[in-house]
Amino acid sequence: MPDTVPAANDLDARRADARAWFESLRDQIVAAFEDLEDKADPDMYPGEAGRFELTPWTRGEDHEDLGGGVMGMMHGRLFEKVGVHVSTVYGEFSPEFAKKVKGAADDPRFHATGISLIAHMRNPHVPAVHMNTRFISTTESWFGGGMDLNPTQDYQRTKEFEDSVDFHAAAKAACDAHSEDYYQRYTEWCDEYFWLKHRSEPRGTGGIFYDHLQSGDHGADFAFTRDVGKAFASAYPAIVAKRMTHPWSEKDRREQLIRRGRYVEFNLLYDRGTTFGLATGGNVESILSSMPPEVIWP
Repeated sequence: MPDTVPAANDLDARRADARAWFESLRDQIVAAFEDLEDKADPDMYPGEAGRFELTPWTRGEDHEDLGGGVMGMMHGRLFEKVGVHVSTVYGEFSPEFAKKVKGAADDPRFHATGISLIAHMRNPHVPAVHMNTRFISTTESWFGGGMDLNPTQDYQRTKEFEDSVDFHAAAKAACDAHSEDYYQRYTEWCDEYFWLKHRSEPRGTGGIFYDHLQSGDHGADFAFTRDVGKAFASAYPAIVAKRMTHPWSEKDRREQLIRRGRYVEFNLLYDRGTTFGLATGGNVESILSSMPPEVIWP
């Protein structure tokens, strides 16, 4: 049953609470990733430990306030390229795009706040990862997002490999705390969504993906979205810490660069977040920061 449209002050409070959570989650993840940079073996990862550069950006022309965000980027010795971004944007969809968005066909006004993350690792044995959660309101309001793992080595690219087992276990625990059917629904949705149709293969080993979550209990939906973020913040740094001591070869690196090409193909051809960000006039550098720093198509 969809949310009824709350009073304006209630909706403003919901938006503010969601934004505050996404920014808090960003701070937790940034701290965890910088800590891993510090702990990386300097013999394997020479140079100075990386640090995030946080760059604010605004949306709108001629002093028009249409929101903005903070792009957080780190090019480190362990994290070859990682972006952790938060944004809060609002305004009106174009008439054509409004037809594609829930609750916007007759009223194109919208408000969207969220966090988006992609990490590409220097060590080919450390899986790449993606996570985002968001709160969007039009004439309706809902949560969406998810987390998915993207190993770059052949031997890792099954759900039975221990990294994927651990990652899925964290996602399942977050789901099971709220509904016994969430994990089954959202992991299947993730597999369906992150599918490279032109290659008939998955992008990675999955996780969970959900959208238009509006159960009628805003507090419960928000609590679930927070737990998804907490699950990621716990599970992924643990995987990085376990894998980052694994030595690699030129063959491993080449395999990694080829698999990164699959990531590029998905994001440019199918990713709804990329489409939404560009259609709403978001920060192009932030939106396309998900692209890996180095990739090959042999």
